[in-house]
Amino acid sequence: SPLVFTKYPDTKLQNIGMYRMQVLDSKTTAMHWQKHKDGAGIYEAYRKKGCPMPVSVALGCDPAVTYASTAPLPPKLDEMMLAGFLRKRPVKMVKCITNDLYVPEDAEFVLEGYVDPQEELVWEGPFGDHTGYYSLADWYPKFHITTITHKKHPVYPATVVGKPPMEDCYMAKATERIFLPVLKTAIPELRDIHLPFEGVFHNCAVVSVKSSYPGAARTVMNAIWGMGQMRTAKMIVAV
Repeated sequence: SPLVFTKYPDTKLQNIGMYRMQVLDSKTTAMHWQKHKDGAGIYEAYRKKGCPMPVSVALGCDPAVTYASTAPLPPKLDEMMLAGFLRKRPVKMVKCITNDLYVPEDAEFVLEGYVDPQEELVWEGPFGDHTGYYSLADWYPKFHITTITHKKHPVYPATVVGKPPMEDCYMAKATERIFLPVLKTAIPELRDIHLPFEGVFHNCAVVSVKSSYPGAARTVMNAIWGMGQMRTAKMIVAV
């Protein structure tokens, strides 16, 4: 479960995301950030500037930090604020050795390095995904590791990904509950939402709607289809 830390160019704003990293050799991995992810957007900004993109990867952090890296927050909103809110205390961050990124002090491992946007992409995948099926191989950037640090007796974290329900299903259920009030603020007609394990969460949604006017259900469905990864929902059931 790699927590990938990047920074918007020309700002001090950091981003954290969880992206899979296929090992290529002892010093490089692929960096699987899909086009709609924040990491890919930051990568594109560095590509336009024509300079390498500093990247640090933390392994084995507080569970709240790990969860925050997966949370559907708006761009340029620091995930560490959400982690601190969930922990009810701030996340102590420390500066990396070879770049200006900050990572959680209690990480078991930290990989420091860079992605060069001018470099050719690498063939990554296929990969057994959380849907229970293989995701197809595709072209992604290469991450170069320049420094590795770790605790004296580090514990390497891992999660099992496969046919649901697995660990990630319960993290997704937490997102459903934590972000429901936010959804209800953005979509006043929404009463509740249920993302069943059988639909692998973002593929199927069951929503309860306040039918205060004709077409309210359609309004809610269109709004949900316009929100982040919910754009991939194949089926929305309104009740």
